[in-house]
Amino acid sequence: MNIFYTLRDKLYANVTNRCPCSCIFCLRDSGKGVGSAESLWLAHEPGYEEIITAFDAVNLDGITEIVFCGYGEPMERADLVISVCKYIKQKCTLPLRLNTNGLVTMINPGFDLSALAVFDSVSVSLNAADEAEYLRVTKPKFGAAAYTAMLFFAREAKKYTDIVLTIVDIIGEEQIEQCRRLARSMDIPLRVRHFVGDNESYS
Repeated sequence: MNIFYTLRDKLYANVTNRCPCSCIFCLRDSGKGVGSAESLWLAHEPGYEEIITAFDAVNLDGITEIVFCGYGEPMERADLVISVCKYIKQKCTLPLRLNTNGLVTMINPGFDLSALAVFDSVSVSLNAADEAEYLRVTKPKFGAAAYTAMLFFAREAKKYTDIVLTIVDIIGEEQIEQCRRLARSMDIPLRVRHFVGDNESYS
């Protein structure tokens, strides 16, 4: 079972397969694994001890960043992720990043966003410039309220860590330009990822 896996010079943490979204470009629909992981489908959700034991066994030589991003939304297990991050911070000085759909306030309403300070950066999947397109692209189980919740998360989270909004270029140039304008209005950087349907589009 692959809790930690590598792609290029990054170490990724895969702690859940649960996700409230079903994005049209999700890699889960095109393959089982990414990078060094033959499969990212978990036999069970690993507990804290299992995760830190797996981390302690990882060779960090050549690793430049540790990213919480697997075949699921990490913040489905928000409190556990924060605890694991605190442990990792005690063990190494590598920067920590969270890749998230930004819906933790809907997934875990009691989560304290100030805990995000443990991350050096957080990438938030913007995915679209308006609610209707967001629903089409992301298909969140929470419905239309998810778009507002994601934007709220991005605005609030920037109080505690560095935030980057991300989109995939499969959404088209018109939506990309609208996303650029939205990101500027929020004073948050935007990263456009190139979708090629394999590991190269992974971040």
